[in-house]
Amino acid sequence: QLQASGGGLVQNGGSLRLTCTVSRRTNSPLLMAWFRQAPGKEREFVAAISPKGTVTRYSDSVKGRSTISRDNAKNTGWLQMNTVKAEDTAVYYCAARVTTDLTMDLSVPTLYNYWGQGTLVTVSS
Repeated sequence: QLQASGGGLVQNGGSLRLTCTVSRRTNSPLLMAWFRQAPGKEREFVAAISPKGTVTRYSDSVKGRSTISRDNAKNTGWLQMNTVKAEDTAVYYCAARVTTDLTMDLSVPTLYNYWGQGTLVTVSS
């Protein structure tokens, strides 16, 4: 149901914008998030956004240089990341869960039951 796109080769210090498309329209409240996984590392939380887009969360590693957003009318979410670094190189996944409960730990991958296929971002020096 989720498809991530927008990855590719990005120069160090540049910007990227990833897109997450929800293929099936739903009226259920959908919490959306981005995770990433670098080679040999565990999947890492990047950012999350509440169903109505009013609440966002970021990992410390991207806070201040990233923006997660969504347009429910388009069934689409985005992750904008600026000033990218080599350590941002990873496969990026969008994830979702039908919930309005934001008291849970949004950074836990097992919280999400819908996942996209991932899009590779490579930051070149």
